[in-house]
Amino acid sequence: MTTQTIDLRPATGTISRFLTNPLVDKGFAMAAIVPWIYPIAHHFSHFGVNIPDVVYVVQTGLLAGTMIFRNTPVRVTTNPIFWALAFVATYWGFIGIILENQGMRVAPVWLLDGITILTLAGIFWARISLGRNIGFVPAQREIVTHGMYKYIRHPIYAVVFVSIVGAILERWSLRNAIVLGAGILLFGVKSFVEEGLLKKDSKYAAYMQKVRYRFIPGVF
Repeated sequence: MTTQTIDLRPATGTISRFLTNPLVDKGFAMAAIVPWIYPIAHHFSHFGVNIPDVVYVVQTGLLAGTMIFRNTPVRVTTNPIFWALAFVATYWGFIGIILENQGMRVAPVWLLDGITILTLAGIFWARISLGRNIGFVPAQREIVTHGMYKYIRHPIYAVVFVSIVGAILERWSLRNAIVLGAGILLFGVKSFVEEGLLKKDSKYAAYMQKVRYRFIPGVF
């Protein structure tokens, strides 16, 4: 079995019913992917095409497709603090671009290239594994138990952490380490918030017992 059926009782409360409306969910999804699409058009119109940009386009296309056609959630958090956390964590990379300085490379090119290849492979595997159950705000959709989710509960975050470590090594400075490290902290906190919602479903609680590690198999 690759996914598990979750508790399908409808969400209660006016706000909850609004957020779990399929049209509302699709609207939020389309709005959420705009920040990733804009840099593509802007960059290509000014600098042309190169391999990293093509890879970015493919990743963004995968993100956009899974977001727009994602499964409608059964439950979505109505806590405004959790919505704010999701927003800041999701778009922290864009904020970081403004706050970072040039820094200096402190790792060999072969290591940085290896991290890049690892993160590219990991993000594709993780997103394909998650499929149409993607969302930025803590919400309950189908429980995914196949692919990378057989080994860790938050594979996309784990891959993001690896990419952040690579970025710190590529552009080392104390300022950059703090700015980029904040991204790891934000996603770490977000994982606890999400599971606080999801573990209310007995099947997800059972999944947590079966797959005991959040980010690193056999470690944490």
